[in-house]
Amino acid sequence: MSYGNRRYWITFNGEIYNFIEIRAELEGKGHRFGTGTDTEVLLAAFVEWGESCLTRLNGMWAFAIWDVHHQRLFLSRDRLGKKPLFYAETPFGFAFASEMKALFPLLGTVEANSDLIRDRARLFTYETTSECVIRGISRFPAGSYGWFEKGRLRTSRWWCTLDSLPRVPARYEDQVDCLRELLIDSCRIRMRSDVPIGTALSGGLDSSSVIATMKEVARRGGGQRGGKDWQHAFVASFPGTPLDESHYAKDVAEHLGVPATFIKMDPVGAMGRLEEFFYLFEDLYITSPIPFMLTYGAVKKAGISVTLDGHGADELFGGYSFDYLFALRDAGVSVGQALGIIRTFYDSWPKKTQQFPALPHPLLYLGRWHLAYLKSKLIGRPTEDSSSDAAHEKWDQLDHLSRQLYRSTHETVLPTLLRNYDRYSMANGVEIRMPFLDHRILTFAFALRWQAKLRGGYSKAIIRDAVKPFLPPNIVWRKSKLGFNSPVVDWFKGPLRAIFLDMIADKAFRQCDLIDPIAASEAVHHVIESPLASFQDGERAWTLLMPYLWERAVVKRSEAAA
Repeated sequence: MSYGNRRYWITFNGEIYNFIEIRAELEGKGHRFGTGTDTEVLLAAFVEWGESCLTRLNGMWAFAIWDVHHQRLFLSRDRLGKKPLFYAETPFGFAFASEMKALFPLLGTVEANSDLIRDRARLFTYETTSECVIRGISRFPAGSYGWFEKGRLRTSRWWCTLDSLPRVPARYEDQVDCLRELLIDSCRIRMRSDVPIGTALSGGLDSSSVIATMKEVARRGGGQRGGKDWQHAFVASFPGTPLDESHYAKDVAEHLGVPATFIKMDPVGAMGRLEEFFYLFEDLYITSPIPFMLTYGAVKKAGISVTLDGHGADELFGGYSFDYLFALRDAGVSVGQALGIIRTFYDSWPKKTQQFPALPHPLLYLGRWHLAYLKSKLIGRPTEDSSSDAAHEKWDQLDHLSRQLYRSTHETVLPTLLRNYDRYSMANGVEIRMPFLDHRILTFAFALRWQAKLRGGYSKAIIRDAVKPFLPPNIVWRKSKLGFNSPVVDWFKGPLRAIFLDMIADKAFRQCDLIDPIAASEAVHHVIESPLASFQDGERAWTLLMPYLWERAVVKRSEAAA
């Protein structure tokens, strides 16, 4: 699209949710619009405010604007990097795209970044670096903008969460009310749509909170351009496995009066599409893409192109059990608070099964807490508090739990998951909107003390209290957490057993230099043959196999195409 007498041209991937409000402000400044799109509003905002327009945007994006007059290119990516942006210096010039494969024809050769791929320890960290799994391609940083002119790209960071922490109410009850209204407004502007809207509903607290809040938005009238057709829930089902939580999702759907579509996972049928899934996914992860690809494929098949999902709540508000242990340092000398944190940790662990063994006795963790507390007092800040933003003046205002969550949100877990879900959904032509990652909720979360997140024996306490008027009690006060994963152990032992045994016996597998074929084979055999194989064993086996599958789907396919 062009703007300003065809001086400015844009290519844009994403959504600006508050474009209606920005448009009204721009019209007051004399701008006139020929469409009803957020793209035209974004262009006009750039013309009016230049780089500073970014701070006004509430949305997800990667976009490029070409200034014909000055012959220079402006690139930008949203605060948390929900939308991808890659670039490369090629024999044909500077190139950028939303997918690495779009750049392959310009590279000359497509070469795997073997050092990165072999390093399993970096699976949750490389997404926030410029390094990619293909040599010669770089990742544009999240929360940044850049100018390319005269053959050079110069980037600048425009967003740091610590710069925008708000004042939060002192009383917990007021904090709850504040979060509830923020979540309602976040859903309201994300429900602006000209097409039907759906939800990927797991039955956990986060996705249930989103669809329940959508119903509250609809009850209040929906607002300007609000989508009316939003009652579509999609539930991934893993019958007969420990990861099946579809009965919780059924409870939520029935409570809200929303029809639910249950998607039974068929791993055998999907294995024939695994190479295509990897080609579309492009990157590496610890579990199979099958259930995620099938879920959003079913969403699209049902005629839904937009979903509002619950991603981000775990990282912002403390949803991962091992993060709770960082709060032990915040408990200080209060043994009562420490025991409450440890009990929350134990209650969140999945019910003991063959795949999820029992945890050690709570007193072991209490002893470790005392040692960590004494260490922090004797030698100062623990090494675990390191972060790329640790030098920021507000870093020391964060408690220990918030520092850990900050790392998960900005540097490790969440950036990886945002990348993954963008690939899973967009591969199927579905756009995921994430109300919990509205920047107003993001900054609110890091302005809270740890007691608002771990409270009364519950994790994510403030979310539970915010949505309890909307959801059934068994969902609000449920403590155990599984998450949306592949039941890899059950699949290795059952329907996919022969496929994986044939794979590790193949000559090409044994000759792949991106893996350790002996270690991978042993890991697969252990999961298949051992009655004590755990969920972690299954993830390890998959992680060792994955580079072989990835190379065949991405690198070998591009070589064949060339």
